[in-house]
Amino acid sequence: MFTGIVAATGRITDLQPLEQGLRLVVAAGGLDMGDVALGDSIACNGVCLTVVNKTASGFSVDVSRETLDCTVGLDGTQEVNLEKAMQMADRFGGHLVSGHVDGVGEVLKLDRIGESHELVIRAPEDLAKYIARKGSITVNGVSLTTNRVDGTDFSINLIPHTITVTSLKHLKRGSGVNLEVDLIARYVERLMNPA
Repeated sequence: MFTGIVAATGRITDLQPLEQGLRLVVAAGGLDMGDVALGDSIACNGVCLTVVNKTASGFSVDVSRETLDCTVGLDGTQEVNLEKAMQMADRFGGHLVSGHVDGVGEVLKLDRIGESHELVIRAPEDLAKYIARKGSITVNGVSLTTNRVDGTDFSINLIPHTITVTSLKHLKRGSGVNLEVDLIARYVERLMNPA
């Protein structure tokens, strides 16, 4: 489990083809690798991945074809948001994030408004029912609060700190983003519709 509070931005520096997927080599940037072990989970742009190799300054993860087919941002050398899996004693600054991406949204706009930015995203239609005004959503691994919801479109206010410490600053109209809807909303739906 994760909280959606990005610990650092790293960079995918190399992609090695596997029979069914890719092995990514990630430079960890400011992410402390001191307590990371083989087999640990690190969220990369909101995708929970398992560390299969580790150095003092980075790590490698294997990404299956299934994961590549339902996410964006893991198939090129680019900046990624990083978060280590939470421990039971950690602060809980965001919301419950599993690192299992529900779908890919499309950025409609990212406009500066005063000192902040408004990010507007179009979600896949089947995810829209889980997105609520003032609810939680994860975008590329970042725990955010929705301000407005209009059908499949929703807006988020990004404060300067979020723009500075995450890769969201690189988004533009048409960019794909990994979305994970609120875990509790999914369970509530399942309880209401058990069939």
